Amino acid sequence: MNNVAIKPIVRRTALDAMLVTLACLVPAASHMLGLPLYKANPMLALLLAGVLLGRDWRNALLLAVAMPLASGLLVGMPAGPKMICMMAELATVAGLFTLASRRLKALPAVLLAIAAGKAVYYALKALLLAPAMLVGTDWKLQLLAALLWGGLFALLFAKRK
Repeated sequence: MNNVAIKPIVRRTALDAMLVTLACLVPAASHMLGLPLYKANPMLALLLAGVLLGRDWRNALLLAVAMPLASGLLVGMPAGPKMICMMAELATVAGLFTLASRRLKALPAVLLAIAAGKAVYYALKALLLAPAMLVGTDWKLQLLAALLWGGLFALLFAKRK
């Protein structure tokens, strides 16, 4: 391989390492600060950053699995079945955004992907966890986070093109 072919691989690997590290730091920061940072859906924000900066749907799917897995294994959050639910949610967002953005503008595509990701998350959570644990974050906060991250992503995605 020549130097030109190696640069994108090094860039993407560095970006992935940074995003996975941040995904692991969020639970630690949440504990240190005593703030429920998970309510802002930081993994979604990190995944969208990976989609935006990585520019490769396969890499986004890798991040969708790697971030919750690394965070779960290294810092214990998300734990067990919730990790699987989160991986499926993020993979749905990455995959569906890739497909939807071919026909839709960025904002409707990302909001559709986020909504589908949440549907997958809660469907799996209902199957894998006790019904009492189904909703941990108020739906209004989840909607606000989705609109915030989706809007910011769509704005940056449109500027990139």
